[in-house]
Amino acid sequence: MSHRSYTRMWAAAQRDLENLLVDEFPPVAPRPQKDRLQIFQGLATFYLKYLQIFRSLEVIYDQIVHPQKRRTVRHVLDGVMGRLLELKNEMVELELSEFHYFDDMLQDLKLTPEDLEIPIPRYFLREKMQVLRDRERTLAHILAKGGLIEQEPVSIQTMCLEEAVRILQVCERARQGRLRASFMKEIRQAEREGLGKILTPSALTPDQAATLIQKVWLGYSQRKKTKRERLEEMIFLGMVPAEQPGPGLAELRARQVESSRRLVQEQNEAEYQMALLNVKESVRVVDGTDMRETLQEQIRQWFVECRDATGKFPDFPNAEDGGSASIFAQKTPEQLAAELAAKEEEKEKKKKHKGNKDKKGGKDEKKDRRGNTRGRKGKEEAEEEEKGWKMAPSSFLPTVKEGDKMYRDVWQGRDESQNFLQQFDAQLVREEKRQEVEEEVRVQVDELMRQELKNLKVAVDRDKAKKRKKTKKGNKKKKKSKKISKKKKKKERDLTADRTIESLYEQLILEGFLIRPMNIKLSDYIGEYSYLGTTLRQADIEPMPSLSDVRQLIALYGILPLGSQSVHEKAPAVKSILLSGPAGVGKKMLVHALCTETGANLFNLSPDNLTGKYPGRSGLQYLLHMVLKVARQLQPSVIWIGDAEKTFYKKVPKTEKEMEPKRLKKDLSKVVKSLKPEDRIVIVGTTRRPFDADLKAFCKVYRKVVLIPRPDYASRLALWRELLRVNGAPPGPSLDLSSLAKVTDGYTQGHILQAVRAVLSARRLARLSARPLAASEFIPPLARLDPVFKEEEEAFKMWYSRTPLGKRRARAARTMEEEAEIEKRKAKDKKGRGQKKSKDDKSKTKKKKKKK
Repeated sequence: MSHRSYTRMWAAAQRDLENLLVDEFPPVAPRPQKDRLQIFQGLATFYLKYLQIFRSLEVIYDQIVHPQKRRTVRHVLDGVMGRLLELKNEMVELELSEFHYFDDMLQDLKLTPEDLEIPIPRYFLREKMQVLRDRERTLAHILAKGGLIEQEPVSIQTMCLEEAVRILQVCERARQGRLRASFMKEIRQAEREGLGKILTPSALTPDQAATLIQKVWLGYSQRKKTKRERLEEMIFLGMVPAEQPGPGLAELRARQVESSRRLVQEQNEAEYQMALLNVKESVRVVDGTDMRETLQEQIRQWFVECRDATGKFPDFPNAEDGGSASIFAQKTPEQLAAELAAKEEEKEKKKKHKGNKDKKGGKDEKKDRRGNTRGRKGKEEAEEEEKGWKMAPSSFLPTVKEGDKMYRDVWQGRDESQNFLQQFDAQLVREEKRQEVEEEVRVQVDELMRQELKNLKVAVDRDKAKKRKKTKKGNKKKKKSKKISKKKKKKERDLTADRTIESLYEQLILEGFLIRPMNIKLSDYIGEYSYLGTTLRQADIEPMPSLSDVRQLIALYGILPLGSQSVHEKAPAVKSILLSGPAGVGKKMLVHALCTETGANLFNLSPDNLTGKYPGRSGLQYLLHMVLKVARQLQPSVIWIGDAEKTFYKKVPKTEKEMEPKRLKKDLSKVVKSLKPEDRIVIVGTTRRPFDADLKAFCKVYRKVVLIPRPDYASRLALWRELLRVNGAPPGPSLDLSSLAKVTDGYTQGHILQAVRAVLSARRLARLSARPLAASEFIPPLARLDPVFKEEEEAFKMWYSRTPLGKRRARAARTMEEEAEIEKRKAKDKKGRGQKKSKDDKSKTKKKKKKK
C-alpha cells in the first residue's frame, strides 16, 4: 500500500473515533440506567467499535513512515488500548463474569468472530529488538559459562581395517539379499496374475481396437473428473479441508513492501532525532537571549502596571500555578491583581471558618429536628431517582480527545502532496522546540524576577515583607518536617545495595530462577469461538468458556498492560492472574506466549524450583528481594508460580513435607501489594488442582482467576488439522477429521499432541505417499491416555463458583430471582383487587334491580 492509502485509512479511523467520542460525551448528561441488558449492549457496542479502531490504528502505526504522524497515531493508539481495558472491566463488574458473548451485536455491526480477536501491537517487540537480542546473547553466554547448556556428546568409535571391511561386506550382502527377495516377490506376483503367459495376437480390426481404446480412455478421464468435482464439492461444504496453497506473488510482494517500509521508518526516525537536537540548539543560540530580554521587560512592565493600579507590588505566581505563564494569559494587571486578592481572601475565610464549624453544625442539627420533613422527603426521592448504573470516569478518554484534537489541528487539512519521501516537517519541529526553549528560559527568568520583586518589596514595604517571610518560613519548615517523617516511614532496606544488577541477573540465571521462555506466540494457542454462549445464558445456564475467550483474556489482562508503560500506569490494575484447568489444556504455553509477545523476563518461583534453595526465612526474603529488584530494573517481567495450589495447601501431603511447598504463602501477598502502577510486573500462577488449596488465601493473592476448559468440538477439529500439518502430515480427503474430533471428546490438547507424535514417526511419514493416514491409527495411543471426565469438570465448576467473583454472581442471581417473585406477587395482588371490585359492582347492580 502507498503513503496515500495509509493516510486515507488513518482519516477513516479518526472519523469513527470522532463519532464514538460524540457518543461518549453527549450534550445532555444521561440518567442512571437500571436495565442490565440495555447497559451491557451499550458497553459491548462501545467495546466492539473501539476494538475495530484499535485494529486499524495498529496497522497504520506499523506501516506509516512519517515520524511526526507516527507520534500522533501512537498517542491515540495507547488511549484506545486503555479505553478497551476500562470497558472490559466495566463489563466484568456488570455481568460478574470474565467471559462475555456478543452474538447479537456481531450481527448488528456485520462482524465475524475473527473480529473479536485482540490484535497485539507489533511495536511491543520491534521497538526493543536490539535489547532482546543483547539479552538473548547474554543469557546464552551465562548458561554456557555455568555449563547449563546440554550438548549431545558425539561418540567416535575406532576400529581396525579388517573389522571395517567385514562390516561393509555384511551390509552389502544384506542389501543384495533384500534386492533378490524383492525380485522374486515380483516374479511370483506376476505368475499369479497370469502375466507370465504368452499373449496371443488379437483378431480385432483397427476400428474395433480404436473404439476399445477410446472407451477405456473416456472412462478413465470421466472417473478422474468426477473425483475432482466431488472433492471440490466436499471442500465447498466444509466436509474436507482445502489444501493450503503457498503465498502467491502478490502476497510475497506485499511482504517485501512492508519490510521496506519499516526500513524507511528507521531512516526517517534517525533523521528526525538528529533534527530535534540540532533545531533546539539553534533556537537556543539564536533566539534564547531575545526571549530572556523580552520576558524580563514584560514582567517588569507588569510590576509597574500593578503598582499603578493597586498601589502595591503584586505577589509573583508560584511555579505550581504556572509562574510567569499565568501573567500573560491575556489578562489586564487589574484582573490579575483581583484574582490574587480573591485567592488570599479565600484562604483567610477558610482559616476563620474552621473554628466556627462545630457551632453551626449544632444549630443545623436542631433545625433539622424541628421539622424539615418535606426537604428530607425530597432528598430521599432524588436519591431514589439517582440510583442505577453510571459509567465510571475514564483515565484514557482525555488522552483520546487530545490525540483527536492534535489530528484535526495539525494533520487533517495539511497538504502532504509534495512530501514524497514522508520525511519530518521542519516547521513543526521548530515550533515544538521553540516552545520547549521558551519554557526553559521562562523558568530561569522566573527565578531572577522573583528575587528582583523581593528586592523591590524590601525597598518599598519592609515591614510587610518581614512578616510574610516569617510566616512563610515557619510553614515551609513544618511542611518539610512532615514530608521527611513520611519519607522515613516509606523507606525500605536494600538487601543487595553492594551488588550490581548484572551480578544479580547472572546469579538468578545460574540458580534456575530466571529461565528462557519458549518462542511461542499467542496465535499458536488454537481454539474456536463458542457460538452457543448467548443462547445458554438466555436459558440461565452458565456456559463453559471457549479457548478463544481464554486467548482474549490473556491478551487483555497480560499482554496489553505489559507491552505499554502508559497503559499499565492508568489501566485497571491486574497484578496477578491464576490459570486453572485440567492437565494438558495449555496453561504453561500461555505463560510462555505472554513472555514472547511482550519480550518479558520469565522468573520461575514454583515450589518444586524452590526446594533446597535459600533456606530459612531470611534466605527467602533475600531471594524475593533479588527477584523484584531485577524484575523492576529489566521490566516487563513475569513471575511464574507453577502448581500454585501447593503454596496454599490445606494440608501438606506426607510425601511433600520435605519440599516445604508453603514457604511463599506469607510473603506472596506482600509481594503483590508492593507492586506499583509503574511496575510492569505480573504474577501468573498455574494450577491443575485448585480445590486442594485454602480458597480464601488463594484468591486473596490471585485476584483474576481464568478457568481453562477442555476443548470443544470446533476447537478439537481445528487442533487436529493444525497439529497434523505442523508435524508433516497435512490431512487429505481419506482422513476423517470430523470423526477424530468427535471421538476425542474429553481429551485435552496435550493428549491429542501425544497421540499425533506417537503415530507420526519418521518411518510412518516416509510411507505417507504409499499408505495415507487413517483415523483408526490414532485410536490405540488415545486409548492409553485418561481423558478429563465429567466429574473432574464439575469439580472445577464448583470450585470456580466459590471464588469471590462466582459468589458475587450467585448472590446477584438470587437477588434477581427475589425481585422477579416480588413483581409477580404484586401483579397477582393487582389482579385480585380488580376481580373483587368487579364482583362488588355486580352485587350492587343486582341489589338495585331487586329494589326496583
